[in-house]
Amino acid sequence: MGRAIDRCGIDRKELFVTTKVWVTQHSYDKARASVMESMRKLQTDYLDLVLIHQPLGDYYAAYHALEDLYKEGGLRAIGISNFSAERMADLTAFNEVKPAVNQVETHPFFQQEALYGWMRKLGIQHEAWGPLAEHRLIQLLRTPMLIAIARKYSKTPAQVILRFNVQRGIVVIPKSSHKERIEENIDIFDFELTDEEMQQIRTLDENKSLWLAYDDPNIVEMAMQE
Repeated sequence: MGRAIDRCGIDRKELFVTTKVWVTQHSYDKARASVMESMRKLQTDYLDLVLIHQPLGDYYAAYHALEDLYKEGGLRAIGISNFSAERMADLTAFNEVKPAVNQVETHPFFQQEALYGWMRKLGIQHEAWGPLAEHRLIQLLRTPMLIAIARKYSKTPAQVILRFNVQRGIVVIPKSSHKERIEENIDIFDFELTDEEMQQIRTLDENKSLWLAYDDPNIVEMAMQE
Protein backbone atom coordinates (compact mmCIF):
# COMPACT_ATOMS: atom_id res chain seq x y z
CA MET A 1 0.00 0.00 0.00
CA GLY A 2 2.87 2.36 0.78
CA ARG A 3 4.39 1.75 -2.64
CA ALA A 4 0.98 2.31 -4.26
CA ILE A 5 0.58 5.64 -2.48
CA ASP A 6 4.07 6.66 -3.54
CA ARG A 7 3.71 5.62 -7.19
CA CYS A 8 0.07 6.40 -8.00
CA GLY A 9 0.76 9.99 -9.05
CA ILE A 10 -2.18 11.32 -7.03
CA ASP A 11 -1.59 14.16 -4.60
CA ARG A 12 -1.48 12.74 -1.06
CA LYS A 13 -4.12 15.30 -0.06
CA GLU A 14 -6.56 13.62 -2.45
CA LEU A 15 -6.19 10.24 -0.72
CA PHE A 16 -7.92 9.18 2.51
CA VAL A 17 -5.76 6.64 4.30
CA THR A 18 -7.13 4.67 7.25
CA THR A 19 -5.48 2.06 9.45
CA LYS A 20 -6.17 0.39 12.79
CA VAL A 21 -4.43 -0.45 16.05
CA TRP A 22 -4.77 -4.17 16.76
CA VAL A 23 -5.76 -5.51 20.21
CA THR A 24 -2.26 -6.77 21.06
CA GLN A 25 -1.08 -3.15 20.79
CA HIS A 26 -3.59 -1.81 23.30
CA SER A 27 -1.33 0.15 25.62
CA TYR A 28 -0.21 3.75 25.32
CA ASP A 29 3.34 3.04 24.15
CA LYS A 30 2.47 0.09 21.91
CA ALA A 31 -0.39 1.94 20.23
CA ARG A 32 1.78 4.95 19.55
CA ALA A 33 4.55 2.74 18.16
CA SER A 34 2.01 0.88 16.01
CA VAL A 35 0.81 4.10 14.41
CA MET A 36 4.34 5.33 13.76
CA GLU A 37 5.22 1.99 12.17
CA SER A 38 2.12 2.20 9.97
CA MET A 39 3.15 5.67 8.79
CA ARG A 40 6.64 4.36 8.00
CA LYS A 41 5.26 1.46 5.97
CA LEU A 42 2.71 3.64 4.22
CA GLN A 43 5.42 6.22 3.42
CA THR A 44 3.38 9.13 4.75
CA ASP A 45 3.92 11.65 7.53
CA TYR A 46 0.26 11.70 8.55
CA LEU A 47 -2.80 9.45 8.51
CA ASP A 48 -6.35 10.56 7.79
CA LEU A 49 -7.98 8.16 10.24
CA VAL A 50 -6.78 5.61 12.79
CA LEU A 51 -9.20 3.26 14.56
CA ILE A 52 -9.05 1.20 17.73
CA HIS A 53 -9.87 -2.22 16.30
CA GLN A 54 -11.82 -3.76 19.18
CA PRO A 55 -12.95 -2.70 22.70
CA LEU A 56 -10.57 -5.26 24.25
CA GLY A 57 -7.52 -5.00 26.48
CA ASP A 58 -6.39 -1.55 27.64
CA TYR A 59 -8.10 0.22 24.76
CA TYR A 60 -8.46 3.37 26.88
CA ALA A 61 -4.67 3.75 26.99
CA ALA A 62 -4.45 3.07 23.27
CA TYR A 63 -7.11 5.69 22.63
CA HIS A 64 -5.18 8.23 24.73
CA ALA A 65 -2.17 7.60 22.47
CA LEU A 66 -4.33 8.36 19.44
CA GLU A 67 -5.63 11.52 21.12
CA ASP A 68 -2.08 12.77 21.62
CA LEU A 69 -1.06 11.96 18.05
CA TYR A 70 -4.17 13.78 16.87
CA LYS A 71 -3.25 16.86 18.91
CA GLU A 72 0.30 16.71 17.52
CA GLY A 73 -1.03 16.72 13.95
CA GLY A 74 0.02 13.24 12.92
CA LEU A 75 -3.58 12.05 12.69
CA ARG A 76 -6.40 13.94 11.00
CA ALA A 77 -9.08 11.94 12.84
CA ILE A 78 -9.35 9.09 15.33
CA GLY A 79 -12.09 6.56 15.83
CA ILE A 80 -13.14 3.09 16.87
CA SER A 81 -14.24 -0.19 15.32
CA ASN A 82 -16.63 -2.88 16.52
CA PHE A 83 -17.71 -0.90 19.58
CA SER A 84 -21.15 -1.51 21.06
CA ALA A 85 -23.37 1.45 21.91
CA GLU A 86 -22.40 1.19 25.59
CA ARG A 87 -18.62 1.10 24.97
CA MET A 88 -18.93 3.85 22.37
CA ALA A 89 -20.91 6.11 24.72
CA ASP A 90 -18.45 5.42 27.55
CA LEU A 91 -15.41 6.28 25.46
CA THR A 92 -17.12 9.43 24.20
CA ALA A 93 -18.08 10.63 27.67
CA PHE A 94 -14.71 10.19 29.37
CA ASN A 95 -12.17 11.34 26.78
CA GLU A 96 -11.18 14.72 25.37
CA VAL A 97 -11.50 13.83 21.69
CA LYS A 98 -14.74 12.22 20.57
CA PRO A 99 -14.38 9.29 18.15
CA ALA A 100 -15.07 10.55 14.64
CA VAL A 101 -16.08 7.11 13.35
CA ASN A 102 -17.35 3.76 14.58
CA GLN A 103 -16.69 1.12 11.92
CA VAL A 104 -19.01 -1.85 12.41
CA GLU A 105 -20.49 -4.76 10.50
CA THR A 106 -23.48 -3.34 8.61
CA HIS A 107 -25.41 -4.85 5.70
CA PRO A 108 -29.04 -5.64 4.81
CA PHE A 109 -29.07 -8.73 7.06
CA PHE A 110 -27.66 -6.74 10.01
CA GLN A 111 -28.66 -3.10 9.68
CA GLN A 112 -27.59 -2.01 13.17
CA GLU A 113 -30.58 0.26 13.75
CA ALA A 114 -30.08 0.66 17.52
CA LEU A 115 -26.35 1.33 17.23
CA TYR A 116 -26.99 3.60 14.26
CA GLY A 117 -29.36 5.64 16.40
CA TRP A 118 -26.76 6.08 19.12
CA MET A 119 -24.12 7.14 16.61
CA ARG A 120 -26.46 9.82 15.32
CA LYS A 121 -27.20 10.95 18.87
CA LEU A 122 -23.50 11.18 19.76
CA GLY A 123 -22.44 12.72 16.44
CA ILE A 124 -20.25 9.78 15.42
CA GLN A 125 -20.04 8.71 11.79
CA HIS A 126 -21.36 5.21 11.09
CA GLU A 127 -19.00 3.32 8.76
CA ALA A 128 -19.93 -0.12 7.42
CA TRP A 129 -17.51 -2.96 7.02
CA GLY A 130 -18.82 -5.98 5.13
CA PRO A 131 -21.61 -3.91 3.51
CA LEU A 132 -22.24 -6.68 0.96
CA ALA A 133 -22.75 -9.34 3.65
CA GLU A 134 -19.46 -11.18 3.09
CA HIS A 135 -20.10 -14.97 2.81
CA ARG A 136 -23.85 -14.42 2.22
CA LEU A 137 -23.21 -12.15 -0.76
CA ILE A 138 -24.56 -14.59 -3.35
CA GLN A 139 -27.77 -15.05 -1.38
CA LEU A 140 -28.16 -11.29 -1.17
CA LEU A 141 -27.51 -10.74 -4.88
CA ARG A 142 -30.16 -13.34 -5.73
CA THR A 143 -32.87 -11.72 -3.61
CA PRO A 144 -35.81 -11.10 -6.01
CA MET A 145 -36.75 -7.78 -4.44
CA LEU A 146 -33.23 -6.40 -4.88
CA ILE A 147 -33.07 -7.71 -8.45
CA ALA A 148 -36.33 -5.93 -9.28
CA ILE A 149 -35.16 -2.64 -7.80
CA ALA A 150 -31.83 -2.93 -9.61
CA ARG A 151 -33.54 -3.47 -12.97
CA LYS A 152 -35.66 -0.36 -12.46
CA TYR A 153 -32.52 1.80 -12.22
CA SER A 154 -30.33 -0.22 -14.64
CA LYS A 155 -28.04 -1.05 -11.75
CA THR A 156 -26.86 -4.24 -10.07
CA PRO A 157 -28.22 -5.59 -6.76
CA ALA A 158 -24.82 -4.81 -5.20
CA GLN A 159 -25.16 -1.17 -6.24
CA VAL A 160 -28.66 -1.03 -4.75
CA ILE A 161 -27.34 -2.45 -1.46
CA LEU A 162 -24.56 0.13 -1.27
CA ARG A 163 -26.95 2.92 -2.22
CA PHE A 164 -29.29 1.83 0.59
CA ASN A 165 -26.65 2.49 3.23
CA VAL A 166 -25.41 5.68 1.60
CA GLN A 167 -28.94 7.06 1.79
CA ARG A 168 -28.98 6.17 5.47
CA GLY A 169 -25.92 8.41 5.88
CA ILE A 170 -23.56 5.48 6.36
CA VAL A 171 -20.05 5.36 4.88
CA VAL A 172 -19.53 2.07 3.03
CA ILE A 173 -16.20 0.38 2.36
CA PRO A 174 -16.88 -2.56 0.01
CA LYS A 175 -13.95 -4.85 -0.63
CA SER A 176 -12.88 -5.86 -4.12
CA SER A 177 -9.68 -6.66 -5.98
CA HIS A 178 -11.34 -6.39 -9.40
CA LYS A 179 -11.12 -3.09 -11.27
CA GLU A 180 -14.56 -3.48 -12.84
CA ARG A 181 -16.26 -4.13 -9.50
CA ILE A 182 -14.44 -1.25 -7.83
CA GLU A 183 -15.75 1.04 -10.57
CA GLU A 184 -19.23 -0.45 -10.18
CA ASN A 185 -19.16 0.04 -6.40
CA ILE A 186 -18.56 3.77 -6.69
CA ASP A 187 -21.13 4.28 -9.47
CA ILE A 188 -24.07 4.71 -7.09
CA PHE A 189 -24.57 8.47 -7.02
CA ASP A 190 -26.73 8.91 -10.12
CA PHE A 191 -29.92 7.38 -8.68
CA GLU A 192 -31.94 7.52 -5.47
CA LEU A 193 -34.09 4.86 -3.85
CA THR A 194 -37.66 5.79 -2.98
CA ASP A 195 -38.94 5.68 0.62
CA GLU A 196 -40.92 2.56 -0.30
CA GLU A 197 -37.82 0.84 -1.68
CA MET A 198 -35.82 1.79 1.41
CA GLN A 199 -38.56 0.23 3.54
CA GLN A 200 -38.58 -2.92 1.43
CA ILE A 201 -34.84 -3.39 1.98
CA ARG A 202 -35.29 -2.80 5.72
CA THR A 203 -37.43 -5.96 5.84
CA LEU A 204 -34.30 -8.04 5.14
CA ASP A 205 -32.87 -7.14 8.56
CA GLU A 206 -32.29 -10.20 10.78
CA ASN A 207 -30.69 -8.03 13.46
CA LYS A 208 -27.78 -10.35 14.15
CA SER A 209 -24.14 -10.56 13.18
CA LEU A 210 -22.90 -13.01 10.56
CA TRP A 211 -19.90 -13.58 12.83
CA LEU A 212 -20.14 -13.11 16.61
CA ALA A 213 -22.29 -10.92 18.82
CA TYR A 214 -20.47 -8.01 20.44
CA ASP A 215 -21.02 -9.52 23.91
CA ASP A 216 -19.82 -13.02 22.95
CA PRO A 217 -16.65 -13.87 24.97
CA ASN A 218 -15.38 -15.93 22.04
CA ILE A 219 -14.44 -12.61 20.43
CA VAL A 220 -11.51 -12.41 22.84
CA GLU A 221 -10.18 -15.82 21.87
CA MET A 222 -10.63 -15.06 18.17
CA ALA A 223 -8.82 -11.72 18.48
CA MET A 224 -5.83 -13.28 20.25
CA GLN A 225 -5.45 -15.91 17.52
CA GLU A 226 -5.20 -13.43 14.64
